Amino acid sequence: MEGTVFTEEQEALVVKSWGVMKKNAADLGLKFFLKIFEIAPSARKMFPFLRDSNVPLEQNPKLKTHAMSVFIMTCESAAQLRKAGKVTVRESSLKKLGSVHHKSGVVDEHFEVTKYALMETIKEAVPEMWCPEMKSAWGEAYDQLVAAIKSEMKP
Repeated sequence: MEGTVFTEEQEALVVKSWGVMKKNAADLGLKFFLKIFEIAPSARKMFPFLRDSNVPLEQNPKLKTHAMSVFIMTCESAAQLRKAGKVTVRESSLKKLGSVHHKSGVVDEHFEVTKYALMETIKEAVPEMWCPEMKSAWGEAYDQLVAAIKSEMKP
């Protein structure tokens, strides 16, 4: 995705909405993952900690932790995109993310479902801010994150 510009306006929309969502990151992260599983129930099989669990998804402590960290990482990456000039992730590396996604068998459709779930989660989290420009800004940031992860998806 080299050459795709994340504009100052897009950055402002992402940073402003992330500022509002941050305090509810745990709940929003769980909502985000529940949406993914609602759209694509088979995605549950991709998470080892869910395979043999009888705990309802919304009460699963490992899912809650994972969902919150993924949501925060995605949003922080989006908020830092322009400042950093490239996709950056904390706690983990793009190489590690690429490797994990590769081993899990993640394909383009999975990224599309995840993008849709992310957009719906953000739209519900900040309905008064949501507009076509914000959808476009978050979409661009997500696409750049996915491109960076895909570039590291090697065996």
